[in-house]
Amino acid sequence: MTQKEKPWLFRTYAGHSTAAASNELYQNNLSKGQTGLSVAFDLPTQTGYDSDHELSRGEVGKVGVPVCHIGDMRALFDNIPLEQMNTSMTINATAPWLLSLYIAVAEEQGADVSKLQGTVQNDIIKEYLSRGTYICPPRPSLRMITDVAAYTQQHLPKWNPMNVCSYHLQEAGATPEQELAFALATAQAVLDDLKGKVAPAEFPNMVGRISFFVNAGIRFVTELCKMRAFVDLWDEICLERYGIEDAKYRRFRYGVQVNSLGLTEPQPENNVYRILLEMLAVTLSKKARARAVQLPAWNEALGLPRPWDQQWSLRMQQILAYETDLLEYGDLFDGNPAIEAKVAALKDGARAELAQIDAMGGAIEAIEYMKSRLVEANADRIGRIEGGETVVVGVNRFTSTEPSPLTAGNGAIMVVDEEAEADQIGRLKAWRTSRDEAAVQAALARLRSDAQSGANVMPASIAAAKAGATTGEWGETVRSAFGLYRGPTGVSRAVSNRTEGLEPIREAVDAVSSRLGRRLKFLVGKPGLDGHSNGAEQIAARARDCGMDITYEGIRLTPAEIVAAAEAEQAHVVGLSILSGSHLPLIEDLMGRMRAAGLTHVPVVVGGIIPEEDAAKLRAMGVAAVYTPKDFELNRIMMDIVALVDKAPLAA
Repeated sequence: MTQKEKPWLFRTYAGHSTAAASNELYQNNLSKGQTGLSVAFDLPTQTGYDSDHELSRGEVGKVGVPVCHIGDMRALFDNIPLEQMNTSMTINATAPWLLSLYIAVAEEQGADVSKLQGTVQNDIIKEYLSRGTYICPPRPSLRMITDVAAYTQQHLPKWNPMNVCSYHLQEAGATPEQELAFALATAQAVLDDLKGKVAPAEFPNMVGRISFFVNAGIRFVTELCKMRAFVDLWDEICLERYGIEDAKYRRFRYGVQVNSLGLTEPQPENNVYRILLEMLAVTLSKKARARAVQLPAWNEALGLPRPWDQQWSLRMQQILAYETDLLEYGDLFDGNPAIEAKVAALKDGARAELAQIDAMGGAIEAIEYMKSRLVEANADRIGRIEGGETVVVGVNRFTSTEPSPLTAGNGAIMVVDEEAEADQIGRLKAWRTSRDEAAVQAALARLRSDAQSGANVMPASIAAAKAGATTGEWGETVRSAFGLYRGPTGVSRAVSNRTEGLEPIREAVDAVSSRLGRRLKFLVGKPGLDGHSNGAEQIAARARDCGMDITYEGIRLTPAEIVAAAEAEQAHVVGLSILSGSHLPLIEDLMGRMRAAGLTHVPVVVGGIIPEEDAAKLRAMGVAAVYTPKDFELNRIMMDIVALVDKAPLAA
């Protein structure tokens, strides 16, 4: 019988509610044949805030697990031997801190730290472009990325210190060429900085530890070719730019989660087929096969998946790896002229983008350029769906359907325990009172000193973790040392050239503006810590092109800040985007503040991944309209907004 190759790592991106609940989920998944862990952290943890911070309200435990201190990390990995585990942590701005907590817990378990295997994502550049969980400005953030890399080179030689993450670039609308170029430009920026932190003899091995985390969309032939292009371009860069002669250090190593952006709310059962096809793009070609695969669940466009949903996705991987004969063959596509032509075209396009970024001085200097390119590309993508050029089954074609038994009744998604946030905050407060405060403050003072002096922040971060410092205290320390940063929105005030077909809306905007006595003012805001700004950006850009006067200041605003802006800007309508599941507490707070400010005449509209029962609650709070992923026709939303303003009473 033909010998099969060892399959890739099977992972499930998971974490919710509390460390204890997530630990139970991890152990359950491992018992089902999952071979690695992929930890999802909640937004406060990702952005360096404690669970009781003002910005954390409603966000605790929603999109991942809250980890505030070493006690939470102990609970997260209780009875999971870290020396034997391969753990991926999707963490970026706070990567030095979460890795420090992980190391501290591994040492408590008696692990040989040099044997730890896993990855921290640690790619802050893409956070400025697409995901929004950054803390500090680009330069000090790059410095912390390479601090992690230099430390792991010495102490955790089997650890991947960075997953250059193109996943969220595609989610933000990147074309395959942009995804290739922007990710590779990020890798170059990191390696250029890292050269000064490791000995020349160690640099090739350090290059070999850089890994990637990619996306695979529904156009799976193009996506397969993209992965082969990644392999070739990375080899080319390592050899020509960095002089890495040993081929094993030039190997393109990557993990993948297939596309979540394309999962649909209408007819969500179709998402199973989408996930399967997208998985083929990163597994069929041996030359460009993923080292680790994690698949989303079919119902992620509806809300948080249940353990059964995650099991379904895991079984998909296992059937491909163990029941089929895929792993018995070499590469199936070598020498295929159609594949080779597409790969060559993708490489040419990526090289052109890379040359443009290099001419600007590299990825750090090109952040605003790359962000604007992504917003433009995403607008093109949405326009093709709206116009029917891109077919999405169940959304813009073949929309008639039978009721799905998978979504019938209650329980089709997991709902985070409403008490989880209060419980987490209670444990956090108890933790603070039980620790040695003097030791914590001394450790934080050392961290601040090292951050300001240019020393590697990892040793001081590990010391702070062991002393009992919290995520918020670590975050506040680096904020005080390096300063805060607000990334570019990619949405300019200048009207784009995409006004064809908008004439009826522009005329309606003009008519309402005439009645108002000034241009219709639309304030777009993102309350809370959710940094997924793609929807807000596209709404703001379309409103601008329809002739509205827009204000969009980007992510991470408090309800108080949004209400103050609505009052100062004399907004006629407020639009809010929340995709983290924290819509109920945040909107309740905001609507109360709108009433207190005398702004009840200003309609508020909300968009996000919002179950219908929650939408009803939002409307009961006074929200004028609620939009979810099924509402893909932006022009219809624009007309709704015009109509809301037209019938709203004028301010007294």
